[in-house]
Amino acid sequence: MLKKLASHVKQYKLSAILTPVCAAAEVVMEVLIPLVMAELINQGIKGADMNALMKYGLIMMALSLVSLFFGVACAHLASHASSGFGANLRDAMYTNVQRFSFANIDKFSTAGLVTRMTTDVMNIQNSFQMITRIAVRSPLSLIFSLVAAVKVSGELSLIFLGAIVVLAIALSFIIRAASGLFSQVFKKYDALNASVQENVGAIRVVKAFVREEHEKQKFQKASRGVYDLFVKAEKIIALNGPIMNLVVYTVTILLAWFGAHMVVETELGMRIGLEEGDLTAMFDYVMRILMNLMMLSMIFVSLTMSAAAGKRIVEVLDEEPSLTNPEEPVHDVADGSIDFNNVSFTYHAEGSGDDILEDIDLHIRSGETVGIIGGTGCGKSSLVNLISRLYDVKDGSVCVGGVDVRRYDMEALRNQVAVVLQKNVLFSGTILDNLRWGKEDATLEECREACRQACADEFIERMPDKYDTFIEQGGTNVSGGQKQRLCIARALLKKPRVLILDDSTSAVDTATDAKIRKAFAEAIPGTTKLIIAQRVASVQDADRIIVMEDGRIAAFDTHEKLLETCEIYREIYETQTSGSGDFDETNSDEDVKAYDPNREAESRKPGMPPFPPMGSMKPGKKPGRKEARAK
Repeated sequence: MLKKLASHVKQYKLSAILTPVCAAAEVVMEVLIPLVMAELINQGIKGADMNALMKYGLIMMALSLVSLFFGVACAHLASHASSGFGANLRDAMYTNVQRFSFANIDKFSTAGLVTRMTTDVMNIQNSFQMITRIAVRSPLSLIFSLVAAVKVSGELSLIFLGAIVVLAIALSFIIRAASGLFSQVFKKYDALNASVQENVGAIRVVKAFVREEHEKQKFQKASRGVYDLFVKAEKIIALNGPIMNLVVYTVTILLAWFGAHMVVETELGMRIGLEEGDLTAMFDYVMRILMNLMMLSMIFVSLTMSAAAGKRIVEVLDEEPSLTNPEEPVHDVADGSIDFNNVSFTYHAEGSGDDILEDIDLHIRSGETVGIIGGTGCGKSSLVNLISRLYDVKDGSVCVGGVDVRRYDMEALRNQVAVVLQKNVLFSGTILDNLRWGKEDATLEECREACRQACADEFIERMPDKYDTFIEQGGTNVSGGQKQRLCIARALLKKPRVLILDDSTSAVDTATDAKIRKAFAEAIPGTTKLIIAQRVASVQDADRIIVMEDGRIAAFDTHEKLLETCEIYREIYETQTSGSGDFDETNSDEDVKAYDPNREAESRKPGMPPFPPMGSMKPGKKPGRKEARAK
């Protein structure tokens, strides 16, 4: 783990190496100052020698200035190295996440990845700064101070040794007790971040269902978990202070008692060795030794916390993408033909779960429009995810343009297989910025044409800033139907061989849905189009329709043939056409928001009767079968 983390120091190696060098130089200067001060007292003050006073005073000042220089340099270099190290770790994690397949992403929660890139990296960054600066400075200061104290008085130094043993035992107990608690804190951080992310992301739903109090309690529970663990750990670490003070005061009293006797005995000529200046230096060294011991204890606690954080970071860095390019990838997709050859698929590791798709044998011609319909959880999305190789098959093969998708360069394949996923995502930026995700260098006219095909130009032109309208993060300032149409336009800009719409018109009315399908037929006739839908109306005009049930293909034929031969399809069709239909068959969500009777009148064809006002139908009255089919 340490080797993996250290490899990301990279261009900051020089700063990382110079930091302990400067720390060592600073320590040497600090340790020499008490020795010089002892001579200043013994020769200058006690001996009433002004020359000695000036000499040793200037030496102390010079040592202090040099120590200050190395201290400032050490702090600057440590900050530079640790900040750069943290930035490299975040960049490496983010880069690796971009390489993840859907299977890799499924292993990590979003909140967990956020915690690893923020809190965990910050802990590692702080520990790295401690290692390069304090973890070098404290042991050196401790050793040099102890050597200097022995030089001044070997007898009094035995007091330090006794204090070190007592502190070492106490601190080892504190570290052992606290380290286990800190390792649990990060899991609680994941739960806390998940609560915040879920609440903020779904704030409209929370308010719509008046669940603010519930969400508040959930957050407080997660926050309380972090709080309780930190309090437990801090209670143990708080013992550090009282124990340290007890030892410091005890050592100071013993040093004063025995040191004073030794000074008096020296003055009386009973012994040789300890003078007033030496005793002053010993007091300085005792504080240095004990304070450095306390700093070392804090470093150990911090490193224990960072060890847990480091493991979580390395998990992300070591995660190898389950999908990789072949050694000699194919870059050209010949056409939009699609072949599933006895395909089976599971989201879990081999043998650990039931197959989501089983024995799929399917062949789609290039340029064909194919509808896919079936119940929730029958495997529709899983089927199309295999085409752009978002997952790999368990058995069999999926071919696009006559070539197994595993032989393609993934970027080349996905540029030719455009997918509008079930969960539509827009990013913060203008409409043009979002559209150009499909083609980075797309011109304004190309974007307009794609929006016309997706029927998105209707609402874009009504916006004050048109294509320069700013989209909030997640597309919160546009409706569901508008978001879907922008995502479709974005996919069209890729000019793909294969276009997959995964239930991507569910939020638009049936009239707009029909316009989009008509535009596809006219504008991209050579593109193979796969349309997953819940409404029969969205797929009945397709060349052929796949009916799925429990991960298998129940039928694959035209709308008319399926009505005759497939009981599942016939039941879905009759259920949807026998009632009054969904509300969105007449009004999409954005049309309701921007309802304009004048515009409605202009849009009606000559001779069409006026639309009845909303709510004018009598309760309980339903259109007949003939009227419903006419829709």
